[in-house]
Amino acid sequence: MTYELIIIGGGPAGCSAAVYAARKKLKTLLITSEWGGQSIVSETIYNWIGTPEISGHDLAESFKKHVEYYQGEDLELKTGSYVEKVEKTAEGFKVSLSNGESFETKTILISSGSGRRKLEVKGADVLEHKGLTYCATCDGPLFSGQDVAVIGGGNAAFESASQLAQYCKSVTIIHRGSEWRAEAVTVEKILARPNVKSIMNADTTEVYGEKFVAGMKYKDKEGNEHDLPVTGIFVEIGQIPNTGIASEVVELDDYKRIKIDYATQKTTTPGIWAAGDCTNVLYHQNNIAAGDAVRALEDIYKYLHA
Repeated sequence: MTYELIIIGGGPAGCSAAVYAARKKLKTLLITSEWGGQSIVSETIYNWIGTPEISGHDLAESFKKHVEYYQGEDLELKTGSYVEKVEKTAEGFKVSLSNGESFETKTILISSGSGRRKLEVKGADVLEHKGLTYCATCDGPLFSGQDVAVIGGGNAAFESASQLAQYCKSVTIIHRGSEWRAEAVTVEKILARPNVKSIMNADTTEVYGEKFVAGMKYKDKEGNEHDLPVTGIFVEIGQIPNTGIASEVVELDDYKRIKIDYATQKTTTPGIWAAGDCTNVLYHQNNIAAGDAVRALEDIYKYLHA
């Protein structure tokens, strides 16, 4: 059997596309290893339109329920496995999964999102999961009453700092830049907390400790090295797009993001569209990903049935 469309990913982009595909009665298969994308690790999300605030877990559950509402003859779901490879065939495309299954399709929407960028300094790899972590939601409570640091300058870093400030003795936000990338209102609100402070123009050089993190070192813009004694380090330095699955069939930019036509979400390969954090759009947000996926779906429908 050949599907009209296979959607890869269960985040805001993939789920939005699945709902629209079902309503347009496209024979569709959505493949995802988990629901929610990166939202699942966020304690509270404040900018999902229509909801003043919602936890990442609850948002992921709402995505799942909405998609499952349309599950049936036109929309099938394959969960618990992830895509390993996308290949071009004479009739369209072949999508191979981690469990050995493969599926044929006429078109594909890649909404595979991105993963967390690793901190690559001395000691970081040795002390990962030993005080150095990439998820404040998962590991934050373990550091109650302790001094911790958050590395990063974007919204994710401030969201982590906000959560940690509720139960940690102190939170220091370390940012290598001279300007914050996070929204101004978020920066003002979080830095106003008495147990939160910030250090800018700071290049992290080392994470140290014997069995567990005991501190970190950084250099200021003059090149002077400083020591910051902390027992927990939370890294929020950006994302790496999950595009390896399609690197042989679509064109990527220098950052391994999928190149798209911004008007249609088309990739450089006819029959493949992409939306969300895996693409080279300028801004990455849940609302943007959802909207981009809907735009892609409209164009896919036109491609298949016009």
